[in-house]
Amino acid sequence: MATRADSKRGATVTRLPTARNSDTGEIPRKASFGRRIRKKFRLFSVRAGMDLPFFFLVLTLMVIGLIMLFSSSYAYAYYNYGNSYYFIIRQAGFAVAGIFIMVAISYFDYHHLHKLAIPILLVTYMLLVLVLFMPERNGVRRWIYLGPVNFQPSEIAKFALVLIFAHLISINFKRMSTFRYGVLPYLLILGSIAVLVLLEKHVSATLILVALAGVMLFIGGVQLRWFAIAFGVLGAAVAYIVLFSAKFGYASDRISGWLDPFGTTVDTWQTRQSLMSIGSGGLLGLGLGQSRQKYLYLPEPQNDFIFAVVCEELGFIGALLIVILFAMLVWRGITVSLKAKDKFGMLLGIGLTVQVGLQVILNIAVVTNTIPNTGISLPFFSYGGSSLMILLAEMGVVLSISRTSTIEKT
Repeated sequence: MATRADSKRGATVTRLPTARNSDTGEIPRKASFGRRIRKKFRLFSVRAGMDLPFFFLVLTLMVIGLIMLFSSSYAYAYYNYGNSYYFIIRQAGFAVAGIFIMVAISYFDYHHLHKLAIPILLVTYMLLVLVLFMPERNGVRRWIYLGPVNFQPSEIAKFALVLIFAHLISINFKRMSTFRYGVLPYLLILGSIAVLVLLEKHVSATLILVALAGVMLFIGGVQLRWFAIAFGVLGAAVAYIVLFSAKFGYASDRISGWLDPFGTTVDTWQTRQSLMSIGSGGLLGLGLGQSRQKYLYLPEPQNDFIFAVVCEELGFIGALLIVILFAMLVWRGITVSLKAKDKFGMLLGIGLTVQVGLQVILNIAVVTNTIPNTGISLPFFSYGGSSLMILLAEMGVVLSISRTSTIEKT
């Protein structure tokens, strides 16, 4: 300990010894502060560990989804491709790659997505415009083809919308009650994306985007009167379409088929076969692999209507257990997100989790003819490699958020 005399006051000042580097003798300046900064902005880190219940729920649904995909698709695959394993081999490969991606992203610090929100939105706009120039498939343009791989830009649009909304709301959280910061920018972003997706004739994706935007704005603190106005406009639009559906051609057929699925005025073959599959399953089902409707009666059973095969083979009990697993996944994801350490993580996690829940609800509603038939895939179950990988990547973001969440992770 060293001392020195103060020349002006004659007092003795005691200086505490300063830690020095034993090798160089240099005094480390703000070392601990520097370590905190580097740790905060580290691109990849373990942090407090990911949420294991959420992780295992994803894996459980993934495994069940692969089993049901194979069961529902092998007859169709053999008839059309001469290989019963055509779909399952490809989906399993994408699933394995997607799980690796999910785990890798879970180590990625989600705060860096703040800087990527606007670039990802701009890339999404480019893809949504590009897809309009792609070749038609079944009368619609939804896929961009890159050799043997194709993907739907609308899947990326869902993530981009959630990300940009989380980014802007977290920045303007205290001003969300105003029209300029709480309504206008989100209305412009949602409107522009929705118009481009509608041009693809992808109504189901548009519905999901609108619902996602509404959930995030509600959590963000937008005043309720704007929701009342939005519901009024939406209700008037739906009523107009129903009352004057003859003017809308494509939409008219869907509505007519929904109101009378066993009628003869429009082609409702897929809906009919779906309802017969569900009905024949009964309480306990016909048994795994024993579906009859998948033998070329139900069109493309590995895609949007795979839940009908689930009901037929596993029955009401099996289908209910799967719905419960989805509900547990959504509940856990929202719980993890609510305990995130910042508003950005909370909004981002809730948005990505709610997206899964919305798709499940809408898919089951279509399969059971609760709403008009429109193409909505069932997460983790429906065939589609690129969609599955995007979904697993989004689950990886939720797991990344869980690494700093204060929730118990075991």
